[in-house]
Amino acid sequence: MREHLTGQLQRLLDAADVTSSWARDAVRLLPALLGPVAGRPLGAGPPSPSFVSDDHSPAELSVSFASDGVPTVRVLVEPGCGARTVADSGRAGLRALHRMASCWNVDAEPVARVKDLFLPAAARGPFSLWCALDLRRSGPPGVKVYLNPEAHSGDRAAEVVEEALTRFGFGPAWPALTARAASWCPDRGRLLFFALDLGHWQEPRVKLYIAHQGFSVEEAEAVAGLLPGGTPQRVGDFCRTVGGGARRFDRLPLVSCLSFTRRDRERPSGHTLHVPVRDYARDDCVARDRAAAVLGAHGGGDTALLDKALAAMTPRRLSDGVGLISYVSLARSTAGPPRVTVYLSPEAYAIHPPHDLPRDTALGEGA
Repeated sequence: MREHLTGQLQRLLDAADVTSSWARDAVRLLPALLGPVAGRPLGAGPPSPSFVSDDHSPAELSVSFASDGVPTVRVLVEPGCGARTVADSGRAGLRALHRMASCWNVDAEPVARVKDLFLPAAARGPFSLWCALDLRRSGPPGVKVYLNPEAHSGDRAAEVVEEALTRFGFGPAWPALTARAASWCPDRGRLLFFALDLGHWQEPRVKLYIAHQGFSVEEAEAVAGLLPGGTPQRVGDFCRTVGGGARRFDRLPLVSCLSFTRRDRERPSGHTLHVPVRDYARDDCVARDRAAAVLGAHGGGDTALLDKALAAMTPRRLSDGVGLISYVSLARSTAGPPRVTVYLSPEAYAIHPPHDLPRDTALGEGA
């Protein structure tokens, strides 16, 4: 696993021309962040189910395309993959976080502030703590931490998130969010992640990820409308393109991310829609074309970099599998231009065969 992931990350950094010393440090540190699974042979299979990737690889890579033409590369890892219990996984995650904090002079106090909420002694759920690095052409990486709102139980997720927002000064945002979300929570909206930006960010965010089961494009537009001054119609167009014309997403759900910053304590400062393209496209060739289309539509249309990134991940033909491109997302902010991110699976343990559909047909179409 160590050789597989560090090779992919290094090639992806080279493709995006992210060659700083900080990026090289990230490649060297990656095996330590993975923990014992780093030395596990791929042929032995995953040590435990991991929610990070469809084949249970404990990592995910991505490339973010901005309209200013400066990309970033991200690597997400589950340090506690293979741990005996969820609580043990959380402790492994904290050790990995402290390694990153020491390496790049990052203050991990925000995680300690909500440790009782998300890392209890008897933690539950499919994961405990994930860490991610945003690797840039210049400057140290930004660190992200993803925490499980259902660590106590699914029934307490809303209570946990409300308290966490309050501790970071965003308590006033919760009533407005729940009022707008009355039509899709809790029955069709799962509180998926609570995330924190740590360290070197121009404007650190507190983020809430929500999975929307069975959402239509119009419902996705309604959530996008929570961003002040946003353009929900553009989000709808993005959703239709990546989803291949799907009108309702009844298989893997759409995921919204609402981000909060000090600029506004009552309303989100950012909104991102993640479309699980691998469940609505026949193969990765189709998924690649859809990603290229939205790159062109949102100002970051470097399809040459997209193709280099895909080649950095795998030598296989895109038409021979589906899931290498797992998600495509559109991020919008009240402070900057839109950004498209393409999420990539390591395919360390498995390559999923193409769906049995015509090349230009979406699984959600007509649902």
